[in-house]
Amino acid sequence: MQHLFRIVTVFFVCFCTSIFASELPNVVIIFIDDMGYGDIAPFGSKIPTPNLDRMATEGRLFTNFIVSSPVCSASRSALITGCYHRRVGISGALSPTAPIGLNPNEETIAEIFKKKGYTTACYGKWHLGHHAEFLPPNQGFDEYFGLPYSNDMWPLHPDYAHLPPDAEKRKRGFPDLHLIEGTTVQEEIVTGEIQKTLTTQYTERAVQFITKNADKPFFLYLPHSMVHVPLFVSDKFAGKSGTGIFGDVVMEIDWSAGQILDTLRKLNLDKKTLVIFTSDNGPWLSYGNHAGTAGLLREGKGTGFEGGIREPTIAWYPGKIPAGTQCGELASTIDLLPTSAALIGAALPEKKIDGKDIRPLLFGEPNAQSPHQAYPIYYGKKLLAVRDSRWKLVLPHQYRSMEGQESGKDGTPGKYVQKQTSLALYDLQNDVGETTDVSAQYPDILKRLQTAADTIIDDLGNGNQNGPGVRPAGVHKM
Repeated sequence: MQHLFRIVTVFFVCFCTSIFASELPNVVIIFIDDMGYGDIAPFGSKIPTPNLDRMATEGRLFTNFIVSSPVCSASRSALITGCYHRRVGISGALSPTAPIGLNPNEETIAEIFKKKGYTTACYGKWHLGHHAEFLPPNQGFDEYFGLPYSNDMWPLHPDYAHLPPDAEKRKRGFPDLHLIEGTTVQEEIVTGEIQKTLTTQYTERAVQFITKNADKPFFLYLPHSMVHVPLFVSDKFAGKSGTGIFGDVVMEIDWSAGQILDTLRKLNLDKKTLVIFTSDNGPWLSYGNHAGTAGLLREGKGTGFEGGIREPTIAWYPGKIPAGTQCGELASTIDLLPTSAALIGAALPEKKIDGKDIRPLLFGEPNAQSPHQAYPIYYGKKLLAVRDSRWKLVLPHQYRSMEGQESGKDGTPGKYVQKQTSLALYDLQNDVGETTDVSAQYPDILKRLQTAADTIIDDLGNGNQNGPGVRPAGVHKM
């Protein structure tokens, strides 16, 4: 009798676990590299993006969605940890010689999902440390396939491509670019021909992953290598946009998003899957016709102005997210970890994070407001600005600009000029292009954000002076 009772109990527990697992939502994050605010049709581009148009029609546009920093590694560390990048010790864009990476002691978004029994995968550009201990399989991902860092970090970088292969400067430049599966190098030398296939390869792997895990909860992180320069596109999209290779690359990214959405529909997973489409930072403007556009926003990648940090973002979750709607409240990539944790009932990391649960914004709850009252914008280690949903305090600093400069062409960049900005307050609700300083008209708001900046510096520091809230990056042991 006791034996029968144990069998029934085990069956009941397994049955309940199966039912609970079937109710857990899947989450997919599509993360583009260097895409400008105005680079897809739902945000004003003339480049055809029918799949993202459909995603917007069936989902919700976030028009005030920002990243932690306007550069690759820093921005990615923030999404993966739910923290300002400064807090987890990652700044700038890690090079192939960097001895550091995202500290494995940080709890990642993938590890949050693993706590609830999810299967996890990352296909694409990682850029949070190329040594094995920093790669996705050691950061909570069951599967990984992609580039360890940016696709221009190879011997054909524009700084060296014009030199003969045996030139001393070129030999001292970037090493060969690797394509990695798990923690093992699959391709020792990534060529231009291989780069042309990357968007397709990432997408095919993503579709296979979704199909293979259709009957259990999964988390998919799809950080594309494009539209970062050098631009490469598959033969099936070459010349298709009629606007040049940048438009072709955007169309292939759109195709990729469509493959994900179509697969979810085909497998009847669309009503139980949250899909987020966004980017790591704004356009690399010095590349001219090989770069995107920030639309009406000021400047681009590498600056703390809105063109560097505000990203074209779409959230899709049929039946949960109100279709054809927009959200103008401030939200960020750092919110994706705590929001995901809340969706699946998982505990947050033990260490402090900075992201907030933005389910009220996602699901269009009446009168939902941004949870961010003082969001810091660091570039490298310098605090450039502090903003809330409407107001932005810009601190005095130097920044790079292409204003008045000859634009880059066909993969060769133009040269930035260095400019200086003074202390300024911008009303982003009425001046999204950050053209008019209104600090004299709103002294109380100026004071509030200045006080917030002081509090942030007390916690995270400024420049080379770290605050007590900064945690160390991981260091590779030789």
